Amino acid sequence: MAAPCPVYGRCGGCHYQHAPYEYQLGVKRAILVEALQRLGKIEPPAEIAVVAAEPFGYRNRVQLHVEEKHLGYREARSHKLCAVNECPVGSPKINQAVAALAAMQRDWRWPRFIKSLEVFTDENEVQINVLETDRPVARRFFDWCAKEIPGLVEGALDYQGKFRVSSNSFFQVNRLLIDRLVEAAIEGAEGETALDLYAGVGLLSLPLARRFREVTAVESGAGAVRDLQFNTERAGLGNLQAMAQTAEERLAQLEKAPDFVVLDPPRTGLGKAVVARLTELRPRQITIVACDPATLARDLAGLVAAGYRVEGMTLMDLFPQTYHLETVVRLVM
Repeated sequence: MAAPCPVYGRCGGCHYQHAPYEYQLGVKRAILVEALQRLGKIEPPAEIAVVAAEPFGYRNRVQLHVEEKHLGYREARSHKLCAVNECPVGSPKINQAVAALAAMQRDWRWPRFIKSLEVFTDENEVQINVLETDRPVARRFFDWCAKEIPGLVEGALDYQGKFRVSSNSFFQVNRLLIDRLVEAAIEGAEGETALDLYAGVGLLSLPLARRFREVTAVESGAGAVRDLQFNTERAGLGNLQAMAQTAEERLAQLEKAPDFVVLDPPRTGLGKAVVARLTELRPRQITIVACDPATLARDLAGLVAAGYRVEGMTLMDLFPQTYHLETVVRLVM
């Protein structure tokens, strides 16, 4: 089939636009199964639920490189710029902002020392973050952006009025599957106490606090911790404690296992220290939200070897048109 993007094959962002979407989902399931079997020596469950939404127009965040009078993405396996004025996987508001920035970038007023920037949106507000620059960017640049980009906010973006997200805070990029990801991550969670590690701005912590008597949310990023604390206080959740720590630090301090632990680690996974401490504490329920099948397989191998059983597995296609995938795994002791 013909890819809808005119720079597909040159741009390094997408990998599967030439394939029908159902075929893409089948390939991703096969990738997940192969990683579990080969790297983790784990036989996956016979039923792996697949959750997907619209395969285009889903991204709420993009990073753009800037060179001379063009901006865009990097070409595949290259540092060469692939100029773009729109992106089929970007949301409507993302594409509106990208088109405005592309036009601005050809104007003499554009600061030529900006090397890369980021656009983040909830389809109402827009946040522009300068990621790389040779010198500080003057306030007048952002004032100019505010005139050209409807909905531009100064500072943190209040995502749909639910989560304050500052410039360096992580937030899921698929705007169409955020609620379903949360549902999958806390499905079946029971007990009195819960622990959310790698909590970010509280995407999972806040709904957990409405289900458990006591919830602890742990995040190491300074900006994300401030957002997490703000979101907790605004929601009026007195039973949710936000802590500025690493997952390793928090687990080392625990004397008793919580009833439920949810972990949403970066691509590097949990790592040996976290897995080892979890197997010592032995919480009854663990859910991992993993964005890399290889590190997930490694982490699961350690937990399964310690006696945990995979109760359910969901493939969340948060990144259509790419080979990336998210997996939610529920484990019980």
